[in-house]
Amino acid sequence: MAKKKTAGKTEKKRPKFDSKALDSSTVAVPMVEEMQRTSGSDLMPVIIDLNLLYPKGRKGARTMVRKLIKQLVAQRGDSSKGSGLDSGKNKYCPQYVFAHLSKGEIEELVRLDCQTHSGSSRGAIYKIWPDFEVEAHLTDSVSTVKADAARAAFGAAGDGQVWAVIDSGIDGTHEHFKEHENLTLKDPLSHRDFVGTGSPLKNPKDDFGHGTHVAGIIAGEIPALGQRRRQPEDTPGEEGEPVVKEVFGSSRERDNAGDAIYDSWSLRSISGIAPRAKLVSLKVLDENGRGPVSNLMAAIGYVLQVNDRWRHIHGVNLSVGYEFDAEWFACGQSPLCVEVNRLVRSGVVVVAAAGNTGYGTVLSDQGQSKTGLDLTINDPGNAELAITVGATHRSAPHIYGVSYFSSKGPTGDGRFKPDLVAPGEKVLSCAAGAKKVEIEKKLARAGAAHTTCHYRQESGTSMAAPHVSGAIAAFLSLRREFIGEPEKVKEIFLSTATDLKRERYFQGHGLVDLMRAIQSV
Repeated sequence: MAKKKTAGKTEKKRPKFDSKALDSSTVAVPMVEEMQRTSGSDLMPVIIDLNLLYPKGRKGARTMVRKLIKQLVAQRGDSSKGSGLDSGKNKYCPQYVFAHLSKGEIEELVRLDCQTHSGSSRGAIYKIWPDFEVEAHLTDSVSTVKADAARAAFGAAGDGQVWAVIDSGIDGTHEHFKEHENLTLKDPLSHRDFVGTGSPLKNPKDDFGHGTHVAGIIAGEIPALGQRRRQPEDTPGEEGEPVVKEVFGSSRERDNAGDAIYDSWSLRSISGIAPRAKLVSLKVLDENGRGPVSNLMAAIGYVLQVNDRWRHIHGVNLSVGYEFDAEWFACGQSPLCVEVNRLVRSGVVVVAAAGNTGYGTVLSDQGQSKTGLDLTINDPGNAELAITVGATHRSAPHIYGVSYFSSKGPTGDGRFKPDLVAPGEKVLSCAAGAKKVEIEKKLARAGAAHTTCHYRQESGTSMAAPHVSGAIAAFLSLRREFIGEPEKVKEIFLSTATDLKRERYFQGHGLVDLMRAIQSV
């Protein structure tokens, strides 16, 4: 390396930081972006993920990385910045090395690792992540499926992905979808109303409110509200009643115990799992949340048609369905299930809610009792190729397990379902339509000072399914080689799910884990 002379000493000339020189497979994209914004001497906290395939094993990789860091730090000439290694945390995580390095040192570390081992694939470093700041989110469920971590580490935000929401429509005026223009589509895509004639809609609407809530979980984002102090009028109403301020998303609710479960004034933003994904509204339910199954089948047919020559729509979310009745169809063989399977075979991911009929009354010798019910998977969740999703707690799935209402397997013909579980209890998302009007009337009757509601909480497997849709959209925006390979995608997400240690017919393969799915390939 070239040297330059200085008064009384000679020091190595450091190369200027060049983001293009960094191996994107080694340094996470958000890390490179952060390095571009940071001055050359500033230290950045990093997490170095060790290569398990390193010839000398994980221990050897750890030793090599620490050696290289110490070598780089020795060249600083400024002992006040420390050793670079965060020894306080490193002893607890053998898979990672935590450090504070300048962007030039990060670049040099990657170069030395590749140079020493003749190729990054056999180097000691698998990945360098930003040690990003942990912050609270309005939707705890975003963290539960690790969508926030995947966005920070990989930039997995759903860019370039298009997801159809077959539901009661999407409120095109809601601010949640403005930031990333989620509802702005290009030909040949268009929003459609299958409650009516199936004709294109320039401005989608949602008379009921269910579809907008579902869509807000998949994509969209409200800009950060900023920090604000509570005002005297921000006191909660009656137990279980929300108090809503006249700003986007500013609402506060209390659970059955009277404890605050959502307080936007101390939080920053509301985001879908894949905030940048595009959404296609295919309206199949009316203002009462009902519609014939033919509406669904027509909507599926539209997706097949628009994808005939090019895959414009990558996935479909079905948070709608009906109870399976074996007297009508063999399980998984109803026309709706057949169409779902056909759609999957065409190259489109289909995510379906398992249903909310997993709890009911049984008659014993001692009388009636309430209990969980098996064999309750709804159509189209019975479709073999669909990714069928049950519900769990939004922030504590390991403690509470599978939601009592979540439909449970096996299917009527003995297959394992559901496939996965995802947050489906008190999930915060967009308020619209009749559901928005309902809550605003309650506020008005209670004499609340502010009666406008932009976000509300709902429970059900309808809320769980879009978590998986959003996670897959985020995954495909990063691992584009799997676009058009829905069965491979399903295999990846099932194999990387987190086991909640519950009955297989209750939890499926477990809780969806976006971070692990990305890292598995």
